[in-house]
Amino acid sequence: MGRFAVMMAMLLLIGAGGAAAQERELTKAEKKALQERIDSLQYVEAERAVNDRAFTLEADQVIFKYGQTAYVASNTNFVSVKDDHAVVQTAFNVPVSGLNGLGGVTVEGTFTNYDLKKDKRGNLLLSMNVSGVGISARVDITLYKGSNEAMVDIMPNFNSNRITLRGVILPLAKSSVFKGAPL
Repeated sequence: MGRFAVMMAMLLLIGAGGAAAQERELTKAEKKALQERIDSLQYVEAERAVNDRAFTLEADQVIFKYGQTAYVASNTNFVSVKDDHAVVQTAFNVPVSGLNGLGGVTVEGTFTNYDLKKDKRGNLLLSMNVSGVGISARVDITLYKGSNEAMVDIMPNFNSNRITLRGVILPLAKSSVFKGAPL
């Protein structure tokens, strides 16, 4: 009986060792391939959201007119589109509350000329005019092929204070933004 117990214990140890060996670390090539698949799925999801006119570009970087860059919170810096309505919000980490109560500006309006096309590299280009009480601007969004990373240029019609936001495009259901008080 003792020999049987020893044999069972050895079999259990060998089985456990085999299971542990199967949980190996991924190689660099496998990690890269996995990341490419994830990016591809995120691109398809972002492209569908842009086509459905139900997305949010959550920005974590702001580039000002003369190239100055600031890193910002993505839940308070965004461009959002739903049906025929658009929201553009910026909020900087400053002690002054700003017009929206977050240290920046929130403007809402409707959009026209929703022009969607792909360039020769496969990037998705969206151009629209947003107008409302506090905004009249041309908004150009570039969704880069193969990921949900995007860039938006906001060019006001009444001045040359252009601003660029960099971030990711998410469907409205996955977005977690905090909208400040609009103008």
